[in-house]
Amino acid sequence: MSSAPRMSSAPRRLATRRQVLATSGAAAASIAFTGAFTELFAGTSAARGHGGYGPLVPDPDGLLDLPKGFRYRVLSREGDPLRSGEGRVPSNHDGMAALAGRRGRTHLVRNHENRADARIAVPTVEGLTYDPMGKGGCTALELDGRGHVLGERVAIAGTAVNCAGGPTPWNTWLTCEETEDRAGTNGYTKDHGFVFEVDGADPHRTGAVPLTAMGRFQHEAIAVDPRNGIVYETEDAFERPFGLFYRFLPEKPLGGTGSLRAGGTLEAMRVPGVPDLSTVQETGAVFDRVEWVPVPDPQASGTAIRFQDFGPKGITHAQKLEGCYWGGSSVYFVSSFAHSAEGAAADHFGQVWRYEPGRRRLTLVVVFGPDTDIELPGESPDNITLATGGGLMVCEDGGGAQHVFGVTRHGEVYPMARGRQDIGTADEPEWGEFAGVTFAPDGATMFVNCYTPGTTFAVTGPWH
Repeated sequence: MSSAPRMSSAPRRLATRRQVLATSGAAAASIAFTGAFTELFAGTSAARGHGGYGPLVPDPDGLLDLPKGFRYRVLSREGDPLRSGEGRVPSNHDGMAALAGRRGRTHLVRNHENRADARIAVPTVEGLTYDPMGKGGCTALELDGRGHVLGERVAIAGTAVNCAGGPTPWNTWLTCEETEDRAGTNGYTKDHGFVFEVDGADPHRTGAVPLTAMGRFQHEAIAVDPRNGIVYETEDAFERPFGLFYRFLPEKPLGGTGSLRAGGTLEAMRVPGVPDLSTVQETGAVFDRVEWVPVPDPQASGTAIRFQDFGPKGITHAQKLEGCYWGGSSVYFVSSFAHSAEGAAADHFGQVWRYEPGRRRLTLVVVFGPDTDIELPGESPDNITLATGGGLMVCEDGGGAQHVFGVTRHGEVYPMARGRQDIGTADEPEWGEFAGVTFAPDGATMFVNCYTPGTTFAVTGPWH
């Protein structure tokens, strides 16, 4: 199914705005974010906004810098024993969601973006393993009402390169494989590149079943329209032609756990006259003729989807399509960057796009960077989430120091956390990126992962 164009596809130009982050720890940082920030918080408590929490305080333990009054607990680290006794905590902590459980408990479902050469693979468990040669998957932590860890177990195994995903309205997690490797590649015994559903409370209820109708490609993140169950999907392809933005129309919308196995229709977004989103450079640019084109071969049985023939009008691509979330009546998705030297049509340091299904309208609402110093923040936004208590949190994935940033509806940008675990050398320090930022159902705790060394933090404090 595709939608007919309604208005001219020429972008309407709106006013832009610049806000500057004044402090980052003890040093001043020059960072530019422009755009209509109020749109990012539509329909949420985050719309009231605030001015941040002050400068970051160096952590004497060298793990995580936070503003004064905040504190963290390490919930889990790679290499430690899983409480279930199934093996060790796997490496490469990535996307994550905090799902509400019974009796005030929280189920934290965490991706492990492991490839064939993973340091610590997700242990294989009977009934939860898709491909015994896959090293990726998910683990699930169960926390009590005070945030103490009650259990930690394998939630799905035998998958590959589980990067991001997203929660569903029926309280499960969709984990996404960021690979297109087929059986016989890297030792795999099955094709990869799928989405899998994970029940954090009872993983055996969902098992290890690929949701093949949702497409086989380099998946990144998803967001579900809670009104009709349509699933939006981003693709982080590593080479030209870059990834697409998809929607999946399920046969059984909002049918609860397992309903996505019933199949559906996969479509890709076409913005007429815009073959590459990187060419749109000004915030506020609006396109009212967004079309959705059926994917010829969702299984990519012969050709990767982004190479397939979408007709004489082509299809719209974008480099580094990453974070994706639902807010108000719209879906937002992130392009972390675009580099013309790597094949993009133009350069940028990060974009946030808003798609309004009811109006079939696409808007560029935020543009990131550039920063003035590679040691300071301001480039390559990645995972992104709405804070239950107010605000937007963005994980940085660029060079130099790595931060979690908060953004208010007025465009104020402030540092929320800085990673201190140096994985480089004395001459060339390096810090692992942040990923999987998410909030507890009651909004009182922010959970976030350090990718390397794999570490899961719980952050509490005087949230506004």
